[in-house]
Amino acid sequence: MKVTDYTGINAEDAGKVVKELQLLLADFQVFYTNLRGFHWNVKGQFFFALHAKFEEMYDDAAEKVDEIAERILMLGGTPEHNFSKYLKVAKVEETTAISNGTAMITNILDTLKYIIALERRISENADEATAALMSDYIREQEKTVWMLASTVA
Repeated sequence: MKVTDYTGINAEDAGKVVKELQLLLADFQVFYTNLRGFHWNVKGQFFFALHAKFEEMYDDAAEKVDEIAERILMLGGTPEHNFSKYLKVAKVEETTAISNGTAMITNILDTLKYIIALERRISENADEATAALMSDYIREQEKTVWMLASTVA
């Protein structure tokens, strides 16, 4: 038996959402890796604040990766787990060695702009629980965008 047999979610509709969630999973995996690199490599006047913030952000991204993968499972899919496959489909690109905090923040803002748009698209076509998850992510990320944009303003 499938989980969707018990939840009342249409399996065909769930399959479409799973495809979108697989993209989001790939993007979050690359984003997580970029955030780790930012945490390790940041230099300059705001080192202490950004070093701590980037750690907070990559911890949050890791939690979201797990939640997205679990949602894929609940909808009857199998979450991808190969980084080579993530890189083939992710729209978030790997960063090279960046040490400038402002450049890092700009990259994060650009990434969040794309991720929020993807989450909105997923939410429009998703079941209630997936839509609620996306809504929670968007709310958190909009606050992060506001804070980061204010930092570099």
